[in-house]
Amino acid sequence: MSTNNGIIRVKDVMKTDFGSIDGVATVAEALKQMKSLKTAVLIVNKRNEDDEYGMLTSGDIARHVLAKDRAPDRVNVYEIMDKPIISVHPDMDIRYCSRLFSKYNLVRAPVIENNRVIGMVSPNSLVLDGLYKTFQ
Repeated sequence: MSTNNGIIRVKDVMKTDFGSIDGVATVAEALKQMKSLKTAVLIVNKRNEDDEYGMLTSGDIARHVLAKDRAPDRVNVYEIMDKPIISVHPDMDIRYCSRLFSKYNLVRAPVIENNRVIGMVSPNSLVLDGLYKTFQ
C-alpha cells in the first residue's frame, strides 16, 4: 500500500478488472458483456485520441431503454451513455475522491493515467478497501 503520512491513494483501492465497449455497439451487446463480467458499469472507449471516455450503467439502460420500451438490439450505446465523465488520478487521496463522489453523486469513476483507463473506483471501494484499512 502506497501510504505517505497515512494517505491512502485511489490506486490502492481501485479495481483493475473492468469492462469496456465501443459506443457503436448495441445495448443488447452491452447487456451480454455486463452479464458475463458480472458488472453494472462499462467504460465506453474513445473513438480517437481527441475524444473522451464515456460510461454506461445498468441504470442508464433501465431509464433509457427498459422504461421507454425500446428494443435493446436497436439502441446504440452512444445514444444513452454518459459522456464526458468525471475521472480521477491514481495518486488522488481517497478523502478527496470521496468528496468528489459526494459532490457530484457519482456511482463509479474511471482511474485515468497517461490518457488511459487503468481502473475503476466506487464509493464501496473507498470505504471498504480504503477507510477500513486505517482501522486494521
